[in-house]
Amino acid sequence: MHRVAIVGRPNVGKSSLLNMLARSKVSIVDPTPGVTRDRVTTIIELEEPKHNDEPLLVEVTDTGGYGVYVAEGARFDDAGEDLQNLTGPIEGQIAGAVQRADLILFVIDAQAGVTALDQTVAKLLRERSMRRGARGSADKPVPVMLVANKVDAENWEPHALEASSLGFGEPLVVSALNNFRRREMREKLHAALMEITPGEDDDERTPEMQIALVGRRNAGKSSFVNTLAGDDRCIVSEIPGTTRDAIDVRFEIDGKSLLAIDTAGVRRKSKFADAVERFANMRMVASVRRADVVLLLIDSTQAISGIDKRLGAQVRDTFKPCIIVVSKWDLTKGRKNPKGQPITTEDYRAYLDKELPGLIGCPIAFTSSTENVGVRDVIEVAFDLFEQSRTRMTTGELNRIMKDILSRRGPGGKGKTIGRAYYASQVATSPPTIVLMVNKPELFKGNYERFLLNRIREMTPFAECPVRLIIRARKRAELEDLLSGEHRKSKMIGKIGGGEMVEDDWSEVEAGE
Repeated sequence: MHRVAIVGRPNVGKSSLLNMLARSKVSIVDPTPGVTRDRVTTIIELEEPKHNDEPLLVEVTDTGGYGVYVAEGARFDDAGEDLQNLTGPIEGQIAGAVQRADLILFVIDAQAGVTALDQTVAKLLRERSMRRGARGSADKPVPVMLVANKVDAENWEPHALEASSLGFGEPLVVSALNNFRRREMREKLHAALMEITPGEDDDERTPEMQIALVGRRNAGKSSFVNTLAGDDRCIVSEIPGTTRDAIDVRFEIDGKSLLAIDTAGVRRKSKFADAVERFANMRMVASVRRADVVLLLIDSTQAISGIDKRLGAQVRDTFKPCIIVVSKWDLTKGRKNPKGQPITTEDYRAYLDKELPGLIGCPIAFTSSTENVGVRDVIEVAFDLFEQSRTRMTTGELNRIMKDILSRRGPGGKGKTIGRAYYASQVATSPPTIVLMVNKPELFKGNYERFLLNRIREMTPFAECPVRLIIRARKRAELEDLLSGEHRKSKMIGKIGGGEMVEDDWSEVEAGE
């Protein structure tokens, strides 16, 4: 797979160019310089102009801006932190993207003309952009394609051509925000890449599992991802909110290909400083939805806050398998509990159960990214949860379990009303989704529904992953839709506990399938 890196000074439209190429809002776009800090990567398909061949898969990386990136008058964030301290780490991320690239898109702002910082970037690219060679060959300079962005009308094209003075040939003229000349851009990019042999690739396989890391600001998400990947893939800083976008990081553990999504740290909605933070929060929610397993990072040096509780509720509501990752556990050494005794993992588990009751039953891992303690164990547990969520039970097995649960305790009823369960069927995986057909759904709601879910987790392979239980009043059409079988007759199998389990005489049940 070819790799393309987009570089340039701040606020020239690099993120807009990535979104234009991807035909999707992959990267946050905002007029504030420095919005992109880490590397944001996506895979796009470039069609051959005549559509005679298969599309070309390309990994495109958006990088932060070279040089001091903060806007005038915005050097300090709302917490008083000096954002200029991030310039070095951002440029380190850019250098990493350039070294891995097969082609560089050097973007300038046609409306602003060639600036001194553009000339500095051009000099750096000529000096430092060495491409990894194919196996057995020497490294060589990375080809650079000059892109003049923000050409919103034809009268800007002469200004764009001034960029030829940078020494990378005549620029490709586009307006990424308005998709002006997008087709031409994609065709020329395709042609350029066809002339380049991709460099050595560490891993192009489809990830076997995707994990999303969520947590409040400065909870240690980026450090955790870097420890997993064995590389400084995400910027780690004491400045809260350093990560602004959702960053996809591919890595391999024990021969298995994985994708970690490092999301922006969350804080109270009322404290969002600008539209960038609001959009970053939306990207975090979207990342949770596309992940297979969610890691909720809790900073052990801080008390559980309302933000942690809100995040826990959001994860619970998505029915995603979740691991509570207690970060910075090495910093709790020497701390005492209210009784003056050293804090133990048992103490902290009890604390989490009290503060995050909606996540009781989720695995808890105690980690330290700086000491590389517990990080690999989290991945092992994540794979186990992922397998649980993809398990499908046979209809016969599930109905036998439901019969056993109802024999222990049936739903309560007022007067002569008896709760009856007719049929249970698993209709989906990831999350495991069970539909239970009953006579009176209201009798199975509330406390009894929680009882059912707890027993289901105990008696099925879904011990630690969320189960979606749908309780419906029985209707012939719905049963037929669920099972696509021929309905024969129903037979009562007796009054059980406070309710009854009625088994429909389906061929699937009797066959144990």
